[in-house]
Amino acid sequence: MALEIHNMAGHLIRRLNQISMSVFQERMKAQGLTMTSVQFAAMNAVHANPGIDQARLAGMIAYDRATIGGVIDRLESKGLIVRKVSEHDRRARLVHLTPDGEALLETLIPVVRGFQDDILSGLSDEERSEFLRLAAKAADAGNSLSRAPLILGKKS
Repeated sequence: MALEIHNMAGHLIRRLNQISMSVFQERMKAQGLTMTSVQFAAMNAVHANPGIDQARLAGMIAYDRATIGGVIDRLESKGLIVRKVSEHDRRARLVHLTPDGEALLETLIPVVRGFQDDILSGLSDEERSEFLRLAAKAADAGNSLSRAPLILGKKS
């Protein structure tokens, strides 16, 4: 029996998130890793922005600033990230990947790219492209409504 919620954006987005998280965890487990999608996103952002501070990192991956420290703690305890106190602002912690973190990320990127189609397995290549375009458009338009908005601009 179909329910009204089965055609509501919020319900469908939640289900797709469940699918995405399940595929991610399954593929990490197959690699012998305990890595979350947020940890992967953080590592990816740090790789692209070595020496980024934790607050900017949180904005760059649209993650809650209050809990990004825990993500960094776990990556640091795995030897994948190192934090250093900023020379310019003693309150800021600058984040860098370790050589082990760089090597792991280099291994993981093709794995993560490889299962993206599985997350949207019912769609053709053209439909996946259109879905991603529309999802990005909706996410961009609703960014200001998020508790953890995506912030890509650099602080001056």
